Amino acid sequence: MGGRRLDGRIAVVTGGGSGIGAATAHRLAADGAIVVLGDLDEAAAQAEARAIVAGGGAASASFVDLGQEDSIVAFYAQLREEHGRLDILHNNAADTRPTQLARDQAIATMEPEVWDQAFRVNTRGTMLMIKHGLPLMIAAGGGSIINTSSGVALAGDIWNSAYGASKAAIISLTRDVAAQCGRHRIRCNAVSPGLIITEGARRTLPPRIKQTIQRQQLIPGDGEPADLAAMVAFLASDDARFVTGQLLFVDGGLLSHLPQVADMSDLLTELSAGADKDGAAS
Repeated sequence: MGGRRLDGRIAVVTGGGSGIGAATAHRLAADGAIVVLGDLDEAAAQAEARAIVAGGGAASASFVDLGQEDSIVAFYAQLREEHGRLDILHNNAADTRPTQLARDQAIATMEPEVWDQAFRVNTRGTMLMIKHGLPLMIAAGGGSIINTSSGVALAGDIWNSAYGASKAAIISLTRDVAAQCGRHRIRCNAVSPGLIITEGARRTLPPRIKQTIQRQQLIPGDGEPADLAAMVAFLASDDARFVTGQLLFVDGGLLSHLPQVADMSDLLTELSAGADKDGAAS
């Protein structure tokens, strides 16, 4: 396996059973890390761990429920027993069940239990993964924490209000951890994905919605889970040793421009085509 910049490091990836989490686990293992995939769907995480091992990497899987602190404590007790340390923590898991997201709409119709569930898993769960992982990371002499936020944390949207707010809180949490743990040589950063076409998105995302979002990207085409995984691997490595407290975007430029850019680009293309046509006619 090529590229061993994470050789021997112990990495935890939550939500490792599918999508971005699975891609990140594979990438960290390819870079030499020993990866522990945590997921509510333990069977899916075990399948990904077996695939990593079959490819020559080192991985295992454990059940963890981010909504239950006892589950997180038990997860780390097993990690301590099996590996004795923690070097990399990628907090990727969130409650993205269709039943949760379908009810997560506008504030005017928000059900408090939907709001509470988003924060219980997405924000509180991330905080608890950090809290209970820090002693292992401090004892190891430092490490890297990478949290997954979202583009909807930074700009208003017409739905998923609870999800967006919970992901915005993760940005603040990231900076607090960076400020509080830097002296322990622990770095904490966040990644903000745009439209990433996971297998789940490939199956369920309506084409018109996909096209509408991608029209706003500066880089055309599909964002892939591997794109996020590459950024996480960078932040986990010594290549990013002086990077902490930052939010890094992996969104094809989706949030980097003024709202009219897509319309202006289309307009300029039309005007240019018209000018070429007039020139050819003359």
